[in-house]
Amino acid sequence: MSDEQRGSRSTEAFFGRRKGKPLRPMQAAHLETRLPDLKLDLSTPAPGDLATLFPVPVSRLRLEIGFGGGEHLIHRATTEPDTGFIGVEPFVNSMAKLIGHIEEAGARNIRLYDDDATQVLDWLPEGVIDQIDLLYPDPWPKRKHWKRRFVSSVNLDRFARVLKPGGLFCFASDIDTYVNWTLLHCRDHEAFAWTAKASPDWLTPFENWPSTRYEAKARREGRSSAYLTFKRV
Repeated sequence: MSDEQRGSRSTEAFFGRRKGKPLRPMQAAHLETRLPDLKLDLSTPAPGDLATLFPVPVSRLRLEIGFGGGEHLIHRATTEPDTGFIGVEPFVNSMAKLIGHIEEAGARNIRLYDDDATQVLDWLPEGVIDQIDLLYPDPWPKRKHWKRRFVSSVNLDRFARVLKPGGLFCFASDIDTYVNWTLLHCRDHEAFAWTAKASPDWLTPFENWPSTRYEAKARREGRSSAYLTFKRV
């Protein structure tokens, strides 16, 4: 894809805050000293073999878009050491928190990007990712803001391009309108098939699922979550 094509397909996918409360000294140090080593360099072409991005052998590749506090990503990375994870999160405080987790766990199968996930999706080669996770994304609940939701026909095109045949797109949310929005968009996209056969398939958390702070907040506020899995056909 040319630079011109990338520009024409931009969705300006990140609209939220970039930074919250001031970072603690250790967090600031992590961003300064560790993020440059972990961050993808999108100024150069992606390697033909993405496994070479990682200093340890990996047999699968998984992309998490908007990892928030990083609970899910660090859990997956430490329990699935043969999978290479790419985590994308523009919020500075969340990035600093995850890097702290990476340092504590000694995880070496994670690479990071601290800006718009569409930039990573457009940089990746075709058919290289085994799974994309979009977990509790910003729901943009006001109808006038729905166009800001990350799930869109344009971004599903991006997902379809980088996923391997049979690869998975996993989505979790506690906002009914966003769940329905995602079901409709994936139904209307020829590259994706919903894998659910019965209600437990979308009401039961994904296998080896760690509870996250977003999920805990939803339950405290009386909202249930949906866990949707779509296969790249």
